Amino acid sequence: MPHISRPAGKSAIVALAFSMGLATTAEARMYRYTDDNGQVVISNTIPQAATKRGYDILGNSGRVIETVAPAPTAEEIAAREAEKQRQEALKIQQEQDRQLLRRYSHPDQAVEAMHRKVRQLAGLIQIKRGNISVLASQLESEQGRAADLERAGRDIPDAMLEKIRRLESQIDELEGEISNQNADIDRVREDFEADISRLEEVTGEPRTLPLEISSTQ
Repeated sequence: MPHISRPAGKSAIVALAFSMGLATTAEARMYRYTDDNGQVVISNTIPQAATKRGYDILGNSGRVIETVAPAPTAEEIAAREAEKQRQEALKIQQEQDRQLLRRYSHPDQAVEAMHRKVRQLAGLIQIKRGNISVLASQLESEQGRAADLERAGRDIPDAMLEKIRRLESQIDELEGEISNQNADIDRVREDFEADISRLEEVTGEPRTLPLEISSTQ
């Protein structure tokens, strides 16, 4: 029967404990940082306030194994955010430019498109003005008949009064639509002129057509 040496087993345990101690020592870290007085400190702990100024992590041999950068200042954070927003705005502008160039390859094309849109809206306004003229003539006729009845001492029929109110309402409605379409023309011009200006910048080509529609167009 083989003889088991207890001292040998104890030695193995001691050796294992020793090796674990070495491993723990090998993993030990130190921190090098600047304290509130500007002095360099090396310690196995680091105050929370010092971490904001940045620090080095030292290995067992004293060599730097990792450097932690200082926390960004409020000004740096603001500058980064401003740059991020600038980049996002640039991407949006670039996409808008691509879309614009798909529609028009030259500023003059945008000018012509603006003129077409303005003429279209102006034509609708002209039609509405013609309708107002017809309604106004009918209203004047009905009001004249109502006045004749009043002078004759007769009551004005409800149907006549209702027709007068309806004509007045229709005229008011058309005038409101004309006002809205005039505002639409202003918005169309504003939007197109912004596009035209951008096209001149992007393409490097100036427009040659006038922004205003001449009476001969």
